[in-house]
Amino acid sequence: MALLKPDPTFYTSPGEAQQAPAETLAYVATLNTGSNGDSAPDALSVLDLEKGSSTYGDLVGRVDMPNVGDELHHFGWNACSSALCPWAAHPHVERRYLLVPGLRSSRIHVIDTKADRHRPEIVKVIEREEIEAKTGYSRPHTIHCGPDGIYVSALGAPDGDGPGGIFLLDHETFDVKGPWESDRGPQELAYDFWWHLNYGTVLSSEWGTPNMVEDGVVPDLLLGGKYGHRLHVWDLDSRSHRQAVDLGAEQQMVLELRPAHDPNKAYGFVGVVVSTADLSASVFLWERGDDGSVSVEKVISIPAEPAEEDQLPPALKPFGAVPPLITDIDLSVDDKDLYVSAWGTGELKRFDVTDPHRPRETGSIRLGGIVRRAPHPAAGPLNGGPQMVELSRDGRRVYLTNSLYASWDAQFYPEGLDGWLTGLDAPEGGGLSLDPDLFVEFEGERPHQVRLEGGDASSDSYCFPD
Repeated sequence: MALLKPDPTFYTSPGEAQQAPAETLAYVATLNTGSNGDSAPDALSVLDLEKGSSTYGDLVGRVDMPNVGDELHHFGWNACSSALCPWAAHPHVERRYLLVPGLRSSRIHVIDTKADRHRPEIVKVIEREEIEAKTGYSRPHTIHCGPDGIYVSALGAPDGDGPGGIFLLDHETFDVKGPWESDRGPQELAYDFWWHLNYGTVLSSEWGTPNMVEDGVVPDLLLGGKYGHRLHVWDLDSRSHRQAVDLGAEQQMVLELRPAHDPNKAYGFVGVVVSTADLSASVFLWERGDDGSVSVEKVISIPAEPAEEDQLPPALKPFGAVPPLITDIDLSVDDKDLYVSAWGTGELKRFDVTDPHRPRETGSIRLGGIVRRAPHPAAGPLNGGPQMVELSRDGRRVYLTNSLYASWDAQFYPEGLDGWLTGLDAPEGGGLSLDPDLFVEFEGERPHQVRLEGGDASSDSYCFPD
């Protein structure tokens, strides 16, 4: 009898993942930005990351989407280490398909990387009509693989208003199953979501409905505290809302969630883009109490930086300062290091979060920024700034891209945003340094999210501790 064995890139614990071989390829969501008259589709680019390779740091493959105007966003693998949870029904699946959503088009592209890892192939396109008919949602945003299916967050309803939420895809057929929530309670806005599998808890965050975000930041909504400022706590089994945690109406746009990877730990971090009180940005710690309720605490605050009016884009001229704009965070697989992207000021910060209540800054690097335009040795002064951040499983390599969202790029970098991707080395114990051999310029296009072959720090969840 033949034995069904799990994919070798599935790891029983975070520690096992850290000891796995280093990544040799990255897949990069690449946006066409309209410089070609919106005549070209977005693409999934393939980047060589094999140290010593003659093409290290080069784009070595690409698959173009079949339509124009998708605005590819936060894509993910079809399956990961959570397939090894004791109750999981799918230990036989492979980590081979990337599910790539179009945030503007509401399509999801299913891309097979197995046959030719340098030339992945689109094997299915899930059209917006199917998603809307079966879920009542549109604008798929984030994809996470779980033990019982593929979870997708969506920003809103087909008309562009709320509510947003989560829906499910089948692991094998990629058929749309339907909405995940059975009782959403007061939740209306959506963005990211993650879980503590061993505690049966899901958390979700808030950005805004499609009508609130698709044309850029709306000043009246921002100053009125109308963008998302809450976390939501859900029961994983009953799919019902349990708690809403308000961070304060001034804490606008509660975005990326990063739970501890150790399944025995029921805490995590969430980034807040901006405070309307002082233009600072922050990171909050959430933590589950003994009674099952979740509390939050601000543990990192990054202040705005003063600037002259003529240095600022129109959206910021009235304020006389550059907000940091925390647009992404990433937590190392060993739960020791938290990386924070300040897209507005052009800075990536590294914090030791061994004690999650008392983060300690251990590294920082400047690249781009609305005012500073900090240079890279390979390219000179940059625009854009560290935006999406991805981290290798062993925590020693960091990958950055500089595009947030086309309409927001144009609002904060109105002269145009030149796409770039770069890599950094992150030695154990602290510090950050640029990899001089890894800087990729995207002519007429912009890179957004990076996924590493075999998994990365933000694509896996585990059921077993080290």
